[in-house]
Amino acid sequence: MGEHEPLREDQANWRHTLHEVIFEADTPAGKAFDLVLLLLIVASMVAVMLESVAPIAAEYGAWLRVAEWVLTLLFTLEYAARLLTVRHPLRFALSFYGLVDLAAVVPTYLSLLIPGAQSLLVIRALRLLRVFRVLKLVRFLGEAGELARALKQSREKVIIFLGVVLTVDLIVGTLMYLIEGEASGFDSIPRGFYWAIVTMTTVGFGDIAPVTPLGQSLAALVMILGYGIIAVPTGIVTSELARARKPAVTTQACRSCMAEDHDPDAKHCKHCGERL
Repeated sequence: MGEHEPLREDQANWRHTLHEVIFEADTPAGKAFDLVLLLLIVASMVAVMLESVAPIAAEYGAWLRVAEWVLTLLFTLEYAARLLTVRHPLRFALSFYGLVDLAAVVPTYLSLLIPGAQSLLVIRALRLLRVFRVLKLVRFLGEAGELARALKQSREKVIIFLGVVLTVDLIVGTLMYLIEGEASGFDSIPRGFYWAIVTMTTVGFGDIAPVTPLGQSLAALVMILGYGIIAVPTGIVTSELARARKPAVTTQACRSCMAEDHDPDAKHCKHCGERL
C-alpha cells in the first residue's frame, strides 16, 4: 500500500504541472504553449479559407486537407489533455471554452460523413479569445467580466424593450397590410411584419416598399421612430456599466471549477475553495 503512495503523488504533481502549462499564462511554459496554440489556430483558419478559393483548392487542395487533419489531430490531443488535467472533466467539457474546444475538432471528423463540413472549422476563431490571457491583458478580462455583468443585470429591461418593439412592429405591419395590400407586395400580415422590422431597424432592404401616400407617411414615421428606439438598449446597458465595479483579475485558473476571475493575492478559488 505504501509503495503506491509516491506514484499517486507523482501523478498528481504531473497533472498539476500540465494544468499550469495548458490553462495558465503566468509561467514562461504556459505562455509559450498558448502562443503556439494561437499560431496553430490562425494557420488552420487560413487553410480553411484558402481551400474555399477554387483555383487554390485545385492546385493545393490535397496539401491543405493534410494540414487540416494534422492540425485537427493536434487539437484533439490538446483537448484530451485539458480533460485529463482538470478535476471535473465533465464540468469543463460543458463550459463555454470546453464546448468551443470540442467544436474546433468535430467538423473535420464530420467531413468524413458530410462533405464540406470542414468549413465549420472557422469556429476555431472563438479560441483566439485566449489571446487576452496570453498577452497578460488582464484588464481586458476585467472589462469583459464587467460587460457580461452589465448585460446580465439589464436583461429583463432589454427583454421588455424587445417585446414592446415587436408588438409595435406587428401593429405597424398589420396597418401596412391593410393600407397597401397585395398590389404593393404586402400580401400578408407576416410580410408586413417583416417590412416593419426591417424598416424600424433602419436596415431598409428595399425589396418591398409602400406606394400610397398614406403608406409612405406611415413608413416615414416608422423610420424616424427607429432612430429613437436604437438609443434605448444602448442607454440601458450603459447605465448598468456605469454602476458596475471594476475588480482586478488574474489569469490564474482553478483546477476544480475553471474560474479565472480571481483577485491578484488570492490563494484559494473564491467560487469553490480549491487551492490555486
